[in-house]
Amino acid sequence: MYSWLQASLANLQAMSPWEATAVLLAIAYLLFAIREKVLCWLFAFISTAIYTVLFWDVSLLMDSALNLYYMAMAVYGWYQWTYGGTGDSQHSLKIRSMSRHQHSWMIATTIIFSAGSGYLLSKYSHAAWPYIDSFTTWASVFTTYLVARKYLQNWLYWIVIDAISVPLYIDRGLSLTALLFVAYIVIATVGYFSWRAHLRTNEQVNAA
Repeated sequence: MYSWLQASLANLQAMSPWEATAVLLAIAYLLFAIREKVLCWLFAFISTAIYTVLFWDVSLLMDSALNLYYMAMAVYGWYQWTYGGTGDSQHSLKIRSMSRHQHSWMIATTIIFSAGSGYLLSKYSHAAWPYIDSFTTWASVFTTYLVARKYLQNWLYWIVIDAISVPLYIDRGLSLTALLFVAYIVIATVGYFSWRAHLRTNEQVNAA
């Protein structure tokens, strides 16, 4: 652990200003998302555009492709949070909870897609950590949709994804991004309890 911290500090001194910018914008995205501020999607769009290039440069091909998807989802998320998918700004999207069926679909689909793309990457590309990279990619694909649709449990999925991503980024020399994902775990935990409180408040208001 101590040697990793030393390496992280050394990498921080030599880090790319683009990576630092992406990190700051990513944190801003999460903090605004916790507060249900639609501005979060602007920060998400810019941050993921930067990460698309950064991940390609260190041979995390699936992560690079993932960030292209994030850019599109930033636009989709902005629309959903603003108009609730109805085209009416008076009906902004509200937090909702996932069913057991939705959880089962999420887990099964992630495993199937991860196994398939992991095999293809290991056989036909120079991708690093192909199966882990594939898992975090596909899990993130589906979880980002949960954020855009304001499903409470998206935060729980992010905690798992972020925890798995930390050693991946350490191995690729992206120490600042690894530290960012440690912070993500904390922020996602806060996000879950914050959204859960909002959901319960909304349910009480609707029941009144």
